[in-house]
Amino acid sequence: MSNLQPPVPGSAPVQEGCTIMHVDMDAFFVSVELRKRPELRGKMVIVGHPEGRSVVLSASYEARAAGVRSAMPMATAMRMAPAAVVIPPTHGLYQQVSAQVMAVFHSITDTVEQLSVDEAFLDISGSLRRLGTPLEIGALIRRRIAAEVGITASVGIASSKFVAKVASTRCKPDGMLLIEKERTVEYLHTLPVGALWGVGAKTREVLARLGIFTVADVAATPVSSLQKALGTSGAALHALSWGIDPRPVTGEHREKSVGAEETFAEDTVSDEVLTRELLRLSHRVAGRLRESGLSGRTLALKIKYADFSTITRSKALGAGTDSAGQIYAGAVALLQALGRRPQSVRLIGVRMERLDAVDSAPLQFTLDPRDDNSRAAEVVGDAIAARFGSAKIVPARLLKPPPAP
Repeated sequence: MSNLQPPVPGSAPVQEGCTIMHVDMDAFFVSVELRKRPELRGKMVIVGHPEGRSVVLSASYEARAAGVRSAMPMATAMRMAPAAVVIPPTHGLYQQVSAQVMAVFHSITDTVEQLSVDEAFLDISGSLRRLGTPLEIGALIRRRIAAEVGITASVGIASSKFVAKVASTRCKPDGMLLIEKERTVEYLHTLPVGALWGVGAKTREVLARLGIFTVADVAATPVSSLQKALGTSGAALHALSWGIDPRPVTGEHREKSVGAEETFAEDTVSDEVLTRELLRLSHRVAGRLRESGLSGRTLALKIKYADFSTITRSKALGAGTDSAGQIYAGAVALLQALGRRPQSVRLIGVRMERLDAVDSAPLQFTLDPRDDNSRAAEVVGDAIAARFGSAKIVPARLLKPPPAP
């Protein structure tokens, strides 16, 4: 059912200046799976692996009503919604459907800023003469995605990216909402403070101690007070509370980081298990960097312990790299610098940040010839994988059975 938000009774919405859209698919992974299993529509559905230490990838709105959320441990989700149907993910299919969705967007406008597999900002200012008003274009997008892709989308329309994102969130699922430019502040000031970008649970706690619970409260608070409580983000939060977001929609999306992580089947304290997994993750990250023509200048290590507490450590590199050998060496150094671990490890991850195109960021090489040889072997492995599919070159250590946790 459509959740189209009506204008003020007796008046037509003023659409002038509302040329930015945020389009977001509704429970994307679930929606894609339900195309094959329509009999499950309206039921509690969870996409994820039901066994082991997996997490929820997506949940239907019926399951969300029971408290299930993305990234929640599957065991917790099943306690909350024991009657839910669990569907294992079909990752390749999601990329195919995402490409269909993005093709619809690009047929509407050339200015599409893709945020993830299932959402994007669109600047439709150049499409108005050809396709009609913002609301007409939004309705067209929703019809086409439903007809051509077989899933539903929610569309937020506003004069800025932040407000368009607010609009799409407030009209989910399967809805469309236009927030008039001249009434932006009026609308924002009716919302809870959590509607602002960057306000998560911890920030809400800090603001609550100051008596700030709504966007209007933020707007009425001096910037100096917000900065004292939140640091440099205080000024940005104050600007958003007044609907100020001058960022344009950028047609070319550049990844901000490339990473990979693994949750162990059993918690481990073994250095051998941890470093072996770091080697595998480093090769995965390096492969993705080379595939995208990118290199990273900052390396980050993520550790999640048995009690779900998480720490991250990072280090700046002398120059950009896409070498698994260098990423692995840096990750192991960060791991060793942590010293004695307070408890067993549940998850470990590697991420490369401060990305640049390879041709604009010289790769880091050292005087040790083994570094060049290592990267050369990785490039050869890329070529083999590209030609023969799953065939690839990996370190011999990864061919051995993993050691016990």
